[in-house]
Amino acid sequence: QVQLVESGGGLVQTGGSLRLSCVVSGLTRSTYTMGWFRQAPGKEREPVAGIRWSDGSTYYAKSAKGRFTISRDNAKNTVILEMSSLRPEDTAVYFCNAGGRLSSGYYNYYPGDYWGQGTQVTVSS
Repeated sequence: QVQLVESGGGLVQTGGSLRLSCVVSGLTRSTYTMGWFRQAPGKEREPVAGIRWSDGSTYYAKSAKGRFTISRDNAKNTVILEMSSLRPEDTAVYFCNAGGRLSSGYYNYYPGDYWGQGTQVTVSS
């Protein structure tokens, strides 16, 4: 059984930082990409950042580049999203995802079938 357990998130002021973690179990690590999507009220879910477990290749949404960093901890089967210089427009529910893939050239990130429960990130102005 595949499980994704998220932690982190919360309320932060503009310019602040947050760290999201997601522990995955039940998947063959070498075959997947993990990452984060987010969904703001009234908007579609969108990719934020993804990392391919086999070689560490990454994808970042344009809005995340330069502010967010995704990494993986092999020993703990954990993917981490470090977010800094947060803005009110980053406010959303952030979902961990596993089993997806990066497009050729890493221009896009397609989700897999496995989702975490979501964690709220709120950035106050």
